[in-house]
Amino acid sequence: MDNKVPGPGSSQCDLPIETIEQGGRAVPSGLKPQPQWSGLLRHPTRHLFFTGKGGVGKTSLSTATAIALADAGLRVLLVSTDAASNLDEMLGVPLRNTPTPVPGVPGLSMLNIDPDVAAETYRQRVIAQMEGSSTESERATVREQLSGACTTEIASFDEFSNLLAGGASDYDHVVFDTAPTGHTLRLLSLPKAWSGFLKGNDRGASCLGPHSGLKMQEARFNAALAALSDPTQTTIVLVARPDQGALAEAARTSAELRTLGLGNQHLAINGVFHASKPHDDVALALESLGAQAMSNMPEALRALPQHRVPLRPFDTVGLPALRALLSEQPTPADLIPAPQADAPLSAQRLDKLVDELAAAGKGLIMVMGKGGVGKTTIAAALAIGLVRRGLAVHLSTTDPAAHLAMTLDGQLPGLSVDRIDPKVETQRYIDKIMAAKAGQLDEQEKALMLEDLQSPCTEEVAVFHAFSRTVTSARSAFVVLDTAPTGHSLLLMDATGAYHRQMVRAFEGHGSTHVVTPLMRLQDPAYTRIVLVTLPETTPVSQAAALQDDLRRAHIEPYAWVVNKSILATGTQDATLRARQQGERRQMARIASGLAQRTFVLPWTPQPPVGVEALTRLLDA
Repeated sequence: MDNKVPGPGSSQCDLPIETIEQGGRAVPSGLKPQPQWSGLLRHPTRHLFFTGKGGVGKTSLSTATAIALADAGLRVLLVSTDAASNLDEMLGVPLRNTPTPVPGVPGLSMLNIDPDVAAETYRQRVIAQMEGSSTESERATVREQLSGACTTEIASFDEFSNLLAGGASDYDHVVFDTAPTGHTLRLLSLPKAWSGFLKGNDRGASCLGPHSGLKMQEARFNAALAALSDPTQTTIVLVARPDQGALAEAARTSAELRTLGLGNQHLAINGVFHASKPHDDVALALESLGAQAMSNMPEALRALPQHRVPLRPFDTVGLPALRALLSEQPTPADLIPAPQADAPLSAQRLDKLVDELAAAGKGLIMVMGKGGVGKTTIAAALAIGLVRRGLAVHLSTTDPAAHLAMTLDGQLPGLSVDRIDPKVETQRYIDKIMAAKAGQLDEQEKALMLEDLQSPCTEEVAVFHAFSRTVTSARSAFVVLDTAPTGHSLLLMDATGAYHRQMVRAFEGHGSTHVVTPLMRLQDPAYTRIVLVTLPETTPVSQAAALQDDLRRAHIEPYAWVVNKSILATGTQDATLRARQQGERRQMARIASGLAQRTFVLPWTPQPPVGVEALTRLLDA
């Protein structure tokens, strides 16, 4: 067997399964990739993307994979493209926008594409390109042009493209831990979108200012597109749970990625559960649901190479747990929580939360949290609860991968449902701008403006305008807004803050002129109630706490926390589930110790709460 470590930039390599000598150090063969991952890890491409519905375990599996590759003697860069990444907590290493070595894993470094840092770096680079004759006023104007969400997305994408186009040449492999599906599809579509927009466009992009220099990045964008589309360079790992909804989303994602030219795909099903007690109804129901979902998975997924990872009795935080995640060896004893005496779980029904919300008579209810925690389910249940009290409710979503219609699976008098569809809103925005300029431009100028409006960043502006309309509509009725996963929502909040600052500056010195911006409405506790949804697990609770901190920095105070899918609340006696319950107890104590002003807990249910009737029962659980 050839034990030579391939040089940087090699498109494929065989992972040796025996001891490797690298840089004078021996890597133990006991840390070799396990059989269930042999197809992926024995012949890994240079770029490995882990994507999927929020909460399916993308970060755990991508990190465990990166560790396995590094333990086998390879140089690996683990990259998070999620604005709400929890890699720092998982590995105990602070997130930075430069590669940072991971202690305890020689050969592994991690990098977080921080949108704010990337945007500031991008602004500085653009301003530095301006001619020396430019005035301070001109530079200030360009900086203002580059202060919005569009620039933040472009800057993050620029960093992402650089990694694909040769910017990580010191590493054998680059493993991407991506944001939840909707945001990731947006990111992976940008190389094609920007390459197409810049082709033949010698003027750059007007929304980024005349000095953006974006055209100079065209070669990099084309190289990124080529790398993504090359099956010898890039593998997409679709991560799902043994759950009908997660597998359905994986199938939709698979189809959309194929239209983008990303056809080298694998399926990883995480958290496959097998009951240890023959008469435990909860455990048997959990196992049966998973088996049924996997046996009925869409045909498109059946054709993919498939890997199954069992549900573990421990949280995947720290190197020992991450190394054990992909191991076929028995779980080390020190990773299994010690059993504790049962204690009653103090919990309030979700119906009690609806009572409190209904008392206001109108307003905006925003349901926020990490992907996969059940935001859509909770938002739909709250809306139904308000309608049951005779109130008219508008239920909407900002999530590009929205599932409201599927969750409701029916209609209810008094409840109107829609979604902020990025494509529809973008076309509406373009039509509005073109109509407003119709009498001011000649045909050539109209053509140039329409060309500029085809820029991918127009979508971000259009979605923000639609979000602002939705927020304003809560002045006279209840609006329940199911938001996108945390990272995507934070970018939307950044846009809201940028618009607020712009409007305040524009109206400075206008005396009694009173401006009410969307941000001001979000900051008003009499107008907006924020409901944070989490799971009783380390990572979701940490991310909910981090989101709460971000909201508080914007002077927005969350109203309540909802802890969803609690196994602790079911009374199961299964060994694996009982071990996981100890972790739940720690998280519930953590939430109660000061994180949440109000806490509501929902038990895990054998059947997903889909449909008006099931959602109504959830209110009384």
